[in-house]
Amino acid sequence: MKNKYIEDKNPYVKAKKRVKQLRDLYYHIIAYVFLVPFWIFINYKTYWEFKWFWIPVVAMGGSIIVHALMVYKFNNNWEERKMKELIEQDNFKK
Repeated sequence: MKNKYIEDKNPYVKAKKRVKQLRDLYYHIIAYVFLVPFWIFINYKTYWEFKWFWIPVVAMGGSIIVHALMVYKFNNNWEERKMKELIEQDNFKK
């Protein structure tokens, strides 16, 4: 556990973790850009009367929004804060 704590304090490890999060978000967006036209094409070729392609477009769009929020907005080191909170709680019980 101590090694994990030391690794999380290392700026290089933190930067590497952040770059991985951003890379995963970019892959998510790229997949969306390629899948939407594919879904529209499949819908057009199979049964154009019912526009079912909107269902995955909206669902995946929502998942990208949630993913982006997790990367940019809610990435305030909540894990580190929660660990400190639990350590403080544990210290008060002794």
